[in-house]
Amino acid sequence: MLTTRRLFVKKTLALTSYALGLSFSQVSLANWIANHFSRQTISQSITQLFPDQELHTSDRISLQLPNTAENGSVVPITISSTIPDVDTIYILSEKNPVPLIAQFSLNPDLETYLGARFKMQETCDVMVVLKAKDQYYQTRQKVKVTLGGCGG
Repeated sequence: MLTTRRLFVKKTLALTSYALGLSFSQVSLANWIANHFSRQTISQSITQLFPDQELHTSDRISLQLPNTAENGSVVPITISSTIPDVDTIYILSEKNPVPLIAQFSLNPDLETYLGARFKMQETCDVMVVLKAKDQYYQTRQKVKVTLGGCGG
């Protein structure tokens, strides 16, 4: 009976510490989402995401986006890069109500290649920012939207 009580106490302590860890991580995740995916302008998003950072324009980032998106609800994008050690990719749309479309964390040892689909509200520039070795690189491409995406 003594070993059962000890086992019960150990499991209770382990479960309690695990539950506390989950609740704290959920709170911080919720705050991160609320801060980064909130309604704001593109300049506010850039200032918030990259404070005191210079975004270098790079031709080593390849974007495959349609020049004209027939439906703004489903815009395909493919990103690849020859910049070494990329660990984060940000995708932003200039005129969306929430400019930050997505943020991806990558293993820096892997080749940089990403495909996704996203929504665009209207014709504007799509901006992609790569972070590699504490340096930020960007490229932009204009996409014309013929049918509404985010707005209707």
